[in-house]
Amino acid sequence: MTSSSASPAFSALAPYGWDDAWADEFAPYEPEGLLPGRVIRVDRGQCDVVTADGVLRADTAFVTPHDPMRVVCTGDWVAVEPGGNPRYVRTYLPRRTAFVRSTSSKRSEGQILAANVDHAIVAVSLAVELDLGRIERFLALAWESGAQPLVVLTKADLVPDAVTRAHLVQDVELSAPGVTVLTVSAVEGDGLDVLVGLVSGGTSVLLGQSGAGKSTLANALLGDEVMEVQAARDVDGKGRHTTTTRNLLALPGGGVLIDTPGLRGVGLWDAESGVGQVFSEIEELAERCRFHDCAHDAEPGCAVRDAVESGELSHRRLESYRKLMRENQWIVAKTDARVRAELRREWKRRGSAGRAAMELKRGRR
Repeated sequence: MTSSSASPAFSALAPYGWDDAWADEFAPYEPEGLLPGRVIRVDRGQCDVVTADGVLRADTAFVTPHDPMRVVCTGDWVAVEPGGNPRYVRTYLPRRTAFVRSTSSKRSEGQILAANVDHAIVAVSLAVELDLGRIERFLALAWESGAQPLVVLTKADLVPDAVTRAHLVQDVELSAPGVTVLTVSAVEGDGLDVLVGLVSGGTSVLLGQSGAGKSTLANALLGDEVMEVQAARDVDGKGRHTTTTRNLLALPGGGVLIDTPGLRGVGLWDAESGVGQVFSEIEELAERCRFHDCAHDAEPGCAVRDAVESGELSHRRLESYRKLMRENQWIVAKTDARVRAELRREWKRRGSAGRAAMELKRGRR
């Protein structure tokens, strides 16, 4: 029997995103007496789950523990045992979206940072020089996750000159096609009303480097000093990890927020379509190249290189695109033998084509 919108579980979990579709997914577990709930925190093999009976502490060992892509993570909807010592999460419901990065291990595994996210807020501090390449990397992962990215330039009060601030926003907008870019000062409250309006429905995850002002921003959205805040270093704008776990918190204006620790490494994980969306103008230009598999390097009739030479496309954007595509291919190749073989053939073909093009060029001279 499927839970109805009038059930106690629905009423208690609706602020956390529970809806009829989730109730349908959970229906097979109701006869077993399991409870639906959402994971609001995970640490050391256990998790806190908000249910109609309140917040329960449960062990996650019952769910596949050896595959980092299948472990329980913050944002998951789960079926949890109503009692027991220990109490176990029996399974998680199929994820609608998942924010995944590659781990730092040599095994090139994926690591899920948050699940069932609607908005990915990339927090970037204006207290230090903008790193557009890092912003593009975050956005590629956000697009790939299935969430809608949003760039929030924090600490706007540290750039009081409106013209300078407008130029910084424009630089980010050119690196983030199709993405809303906001300037926010959590200290003065500027821009917060717009941000609250954008994230008031659904689940948002807050991402960024340590020192980007994520905890201060989270407190401003929550309307309370929930997250601990520490000052960033003046020399480089970096701070210590004030957030050490991923926490899901209900927002007073509706929706929920997942705050994450500062991310030093943001490795891609099978994010080709995400990279394509971040660099949508390059993908569009590539459709006009003479060869459908143009590498935008030495091939004749390359519309992308022509755009760089004419000033329509920046050289920095093209180099960033190449870097992320190479990294993504490398990650995929390490986990897929077929892709590795295809890449080797492609590298050989491009090498031969490049040498042929150089010979033709020398012959014309």
